[in-house]
Formats: sequence, structure tokens, C-alpha cells
Amino acid sequence: MIVLDCSAIIEILRNTEDGKSFQALMHKDEKVITCDLALAEVSSVLRKLVRKGEIDHHEAVIYYQNAVSLPDQIVPLADLQPEALHESIRLDHSVYNVSYFVLARRTAGALFTLDMKLVDLCLHNGVSYACPLD
Repeated sequence: MIVLDCSAIIEILRNTEDGKSFQALMHKDEKVITCDLALAEVSSVLRKLVRKGEIDHHEAVIYYQNAVSLPDQIVPLADLQPEALHESIRLDHSVYNVSYFVLARRTAGALFTLDMKLVDLCLHNGVSYACPLD
């Protein structure tokens, strides 16, 4: 099981070196999941890329459509929030990051991320992760 956060999704969509590294770690038959928070975060990143002139509006729409089709399953954030709130308080991390952490822990999945704070959280709490920057 692979859990994608926003940073991993963006890199995969843009086919960057980090995105290619993530893809190389994905096995053909391995289930890929994320939470619906990732789609909101992806939209925000895409808007910023349009604003900076790195992509145009049409490309942003295509990237978003590809983001929606990338995971096999999108878990509703509401299903994660009670546990994510508890853990974010306990671990003193943002509830956004902890939502991905909780999803990975619940599914015994590997969290794909470029967020070093999230990597550190996984490392110190026994959750598998993959980070090309590591």
C-alpha cells in the first residue's frame, strides 16, 4: 500500500526527478491511496504554478484531472480527523500532515512525501515512508 501526500502527487504529475523516483518505487499491482485533503492541496499548488507562469490554466486542469485518477482510492478526510486531531496534539504536528501519517499507519502503507517534517514524524513513530531527498 502506498499513501501519497500532496508533494508526492505534484512531483509525479510534473514528472520531475523526484516524481520519477517515486514512480520507480511503485509496484505495478500495489494499491495507491490518498485522502481528499490532497486534492485541495494539489489545487492550491496548481493555482500558485499558474500565478507564477510555470503552467497555464489548461495545464492546471489537466494536472488536476490526473491527480484525481492517480490514486486507486481517495479516503474522506472526515474519516481520519478524530484520530488525526488526537495525534496532532500528542505529536505537536499540523493536523494536515498528521492526516497523511494516520492514513499510512492505519493501512500499514508507505507514505510517499517530500515533506521533511513528515518524514521525521514517520521515522520516529514507526511509519514506513519514501522520500527521494532522504
